[in-house]
Amino acid sequence: MKFVRKDLDQTKAVITVSVTKDDYNENVEKYIRNYRKKANVPGFRPGNVPVGLIKKLYGKAIVAEEVNKLVSDGLFGYVKENNIKFLGEPLPVENHHDVDFENSEDFDFDFEIGLAPQFDVDLSKSDKITYYNIKVSDQMIDNQVKSYTSRFGKYTQVDVVEENDMVKGELLEMANGKVNEDGLKVKDAVLTPAYMKNEDQKALFVGKNIGDKVVFNPQVAYENEVEISSMLKISKDEAKRITSDFMMQIEGIARYEEGEINQELFDKVFGEGAVTSENEFRQKIAESIKENLTADSDYKFGIDAQATLSAKYNDLKFPDQFLKRWLLYSNENMTSESLEEDYPRMIKDLTWHLIKDKIADANGIKVETADVQEYAKKVAKSQFAQYGMVGLEDAIIENYAKDLMKKEETVKNFVDRAMEEKVLDYIKGTVKLNEKEISVEDFNKMFQETGEN
Repeated sequence: MKFVRKDLDQTKAVITVSVTKDDYNENVEKYIRNYRKKANVPGFRPGNVPVGLIKKLYGKAIVAEEVNKLVSDGLFGYVKENNIKFLGEPLPVENHHDVDFENSEDFDFDFEIGLAPQFDVDLSKSDKITYYNIKVSDQMIDNQVKSYTSRFGKYTQVDVVEENDMVKGELLEMANGKVNEDGLKVKDAVLTPAYMKNEDQKALFVGKNIGDKVVFNPQVAYENEVEISSMLKISKDEAKRITSDFMMQIEGIARYEEGEINQELFDKVFGEGAVTSENEFRQKIAESIKENLTADSDYKFGIDAQATLSAKYNDLKFPDQFLKRWLLYSNENMTSESLEEDYPRMIKDLTWHLIKDKIADANGIKVETADVQEYAKKVAKSQFAQYGMVGLEDAIIENYAKDLMKKEETVKNFVDRAMEEKVLDYIKGTVKLNEKEISVEDFNKMFQETGEN
């Protein structure tokens, strides 16, 4: 095969791939011999079809298949070998003559490629980017302590009903002010007055004692049939038809009491013996909050770094016509109208992608397996933290991270994210950081004002 590159301008080139019979004939002959063994042709037993007949019936199609495969592999090999930085994928030149497999043995294929812009990223202390250090306030620590004491509390049995208590007893359907012997009976029913939307119905329970009987109407008390069906242990359709009063004889009252700030709570949150005093507990919570806030600060820094560097290199030349053609070709659900609307954002993202690649290549920044594993563990920790599960054993984090990495698409995303983190760390250490301390409220306002997320 022969390859000839012709640059049309600084953004586009055409690569002509010339194929002769000598390039593909051996593969074609091998294919025909193998195909002959399984070909099903009327009048011949499998394996006994003459080679000449196979060539006559299928020869041109086999040549076309082998040539196309050869050209595809050869083209990408040529691009890789010559280190051609291209965008998208090579596309056949528009309005090019059709390849004549019927009458020719030598073929020429012309492919257009979009060339990535050539530039170098020059960073120094003259480049300035703001880095926001979010303050950990006492209120944030108090809120997290409250969250833990609520999560690790327990139910205790009490004698008098309050609004948020769980009330247990037998429910009996009423009719004409009396218990309906043929009506619905629910043993060990549980309800909480606070969930009732009707204040009068709620008040019927508050202040009552164990052994008291309360008559109420579920249809009036609750807002929808879901709560009624759960309490009466019937279907939602049946709950819609319930209009009668019910009597509950109170058999038990359970009240949820928040956990005390003591060693038992410390051990539940951070592991046995990791924290031994309230001061250490609050300090550990502050560290955990700071870790999460640092991730938010880094996220904002990434946005600002992208904006700063994209503005610095906003004069890059792209093969716009080629890229639009390739995007429409490779995305069947994309229309010309949606492409025109989204194209500026795509170029913005592409510019940032190229800048990151340039920084990584110029500074030998690479992502190893260990980097991806560490990023997976960071994601695992973050997901557990959303549910207040912090201080977990390393083995739990590692096992969850391994589960996350079972999906190929997830691993690919982790590789990209780990690389971006490394590049941003390099940027952070190279440019001048204008560090600014800020409250979490003011920090969040910046996202509300700009619509960033």
